[in-house]
Amino acid sequence: MESGRRLFLFAGLAAWLGAIPATAADLDAGGLTFRDFAVNDNGASFSRGDPMIAGGPNQVSSRVAGIDAAKGLARVQFGSIRVEVSLPLGWQATEDWERGVAYSADKNFRLIVWRVDFAFEGVKDAEHYAATKVGSIQSRRPKIQAQARKLADGTFLIVYENAPPAHGDREPRTVFDLVFQNPSNPKEGILMTLGCPTSDTVRGLKLLALLKESMRISW
Repeated sequence: MESGRRLFLFAGLAAWLGAIPATAADLDAGGLTFRDFAVNDNGASFSRGDPMIAGGPNQVSSRVAGIDAAKGLARVQFGSIRVEVSLPLGWQATEDWERGVAYSADKNFRLIVWRVDFAFEGVKDAEHYAATKVGSIQSRRPKIQAQARKLADGTFLIVYENAPPAHGDREPRTVFDLVFQNPSNPKEGILMTLGCPTSDTVRGLKLLALLKESMRISW
């Protein structure tokens, strides 16, 4: 029952965030950098809270490990899940005991990073998890088109198209999932979910490539 609850939650996140068909053997930023997504505020946004973002009573701002204004990014540590990732300047980042959350100033790009226990979810590894999640979401939301593909480094990319807009969104959304597997323990993983408006799907995929390249996981 708990595993089913988590998969249902992920379906809700797909609707909240947004999805595209998987296309390549690996992700490519296509020449874009974090500066293409950044606001030049020297990292000031990361010290501001946003009461309009849902997160529960235990939500706190994530630690900024460093600012690189020239590259348009901040290194942010999600301490609760032991993940560090670069984010564009102008974003905000918070976390609670089980996930890290980040979003652009206009809320069009929204990111969630989870630590996943595959055994707890009732699956054996990252590949089984990706296939199960695709099937679960498509059965619950038939209008969402989903595909999963294994990338060159063994990471699984799941893409959801035609996700319905959430409150405040002006159009349907595209959601990207990246499922990482612990190389030393196939029962442990990390799930990175990035959502964007359908009209920003191509840019969203390129941003996902930047996020993936910058991420550091402490297994």
